[in-house]
Amino acid sequence: MTGIIVSRLLSAVPILLIVSLITFAMIHLIPGDPAAAIAGLSATPEQIANIRHDLGLDEPLMTQLVRWYANLLHGDLGRSLLLGQPVVEATMFRLPVTVALSLYALVITLAIGLVTGVLAALRQNTWVDQAAMMFAMIGISLPNFYLGLLMIILFGVDLGWLPTGGYIALSDNPLGWLATSTMPAVSLALLLAGLLARITRSTMLEVLRQDYIRTARAKGLPRRLVVVKHALSNALIPIVTVVGIIVSLLISGAVVTETLFSIPGIGQLLTQAVLNRDYPMVQGGLLIVTALLVLVNIGVDVIYAFLDPRVRYDGA
Repeated sequence: MTGIIVSRLLSAVPILLIVSLITFAMIHLIPGDPAAAIAGLSATPEQIANIRHDLGLDEPLMTQLVRWYANLLHGDLGRSLLLGQPVVEATMFRLPVTVALSLYALVITLAIGLVTGVLAALRQNTWVDQAAMMFAMIGISLPNFYLGLLMIILFGVDLGWLPTGGYIALSDNPLGWLATSTMPAVSLALLLAGLLARITRSTMLEVLRQDYIRTARAKGLPRRLVVVKHALSNALIPIVTVVGIIVSLLISGAVVTETLFSIPGIGQLLTQAVLNRDYPMVQGGLLIVTALLVLVNIGVDVIYAFLDPRVRYDGA
């Protein structure tokens, strides 16, 4: 197990370097001047030029890239041009908000997706199966930002059940956190719950047709025991891989959701950084998010190997 973790960590290094290189190239292709954004509309060309010089933006791109990698080796991701604080500090301050929201959405996704998929498989070709798959199709078809807008109008404006935006930290007020996080989490979860339901249904149907399931039924084992212990436990192996992808999609989808619901997470932070041409924040923030996603994938590999001892990683 330790070899798997070490191998995955080592393979993540070139991934992070490539991501940082692509981010560096793309952010410099975006039109606009961060020095002008910092200086303001009333700034003179000389003032803007001085800011560019102080920030090192007037240097050749290759020089800036080499300096970026040199600082990265020392764990320095630079300072935000607009916030004036280290990128690591600004990102880590907001990362718990995104992680909490993503975990809440993951719980909703698993609860809806697994239950719906299992019920659809057990009631194949019945109205239950058709209703479950219709729900899954609707969930997959609705973009999370559109669903979020509909929820804001219905539950926030018309009914007044939930706040339309803002955020209360879980440590400050758990009920307040639940109120401010429910609509964003549901808008994130429904699309992925539909995806998980369809995959769970197909996987369960395949497992239910296996000989050992027929043998368990022939022995007179209770239906619930056959479904939970024999069928679902074996169906979870491929589902775990899908859950790892879902976690990645939840974190990446938080960019839109946090902006829509005014949640001060890393998604909103990166959106503001892109709009204001905050190069260090975009580069460092995306690198941290990528590292988080890599850790999620490593966790999925470990869980996969734990659930299925037959899995063998050659040299990994």
